[in-house]
Amino acid sequence: MRNDVIRIKNATFYAYHGVLADEQNHGGKFEVDVEIRADLSSGITQDSLKRTLDYEKLYAVIQSTVTAKRYYLIETLADTILKNILREFPQVDDIVVRVRKPHPPIKGVVDYVEVEVSEKR
Repeated sequence: MRNDVIRIKNATFYAYHGVLADEQNHGGKFEVDVEIRADLSSGITQDSLKRTLDYEKLYAVIQSTVTAKRYYLIETLADTILKNILREFPQVDDIVVRVRKPHPPIKGVVDYVEVEVSEKR
């Protein structure tokens, strides 16, 4: 079985996630990476069209997950993105989701905090 890879890198959204009231009221930027592994081989046939992934639909699943609801933790957001993609795309064998929060409200200088979740079927 082949293990082809599709990646969406640095999809950026403005959303209202975080523990602090200020984060939920004013919002901030969130960045998402998704890496999917699946067998997408065999050229363009009617059967392969069932297995291929629609990138626009994949992006829409990510976007709606990030923007439709507020989460206290980016860990929960990342896990929800992962579960929604697995539900919408049964051909996915392996998935990694990374969610970044640039310039988080912590006492220190950091570029971002990042959470990574993954799952294999």
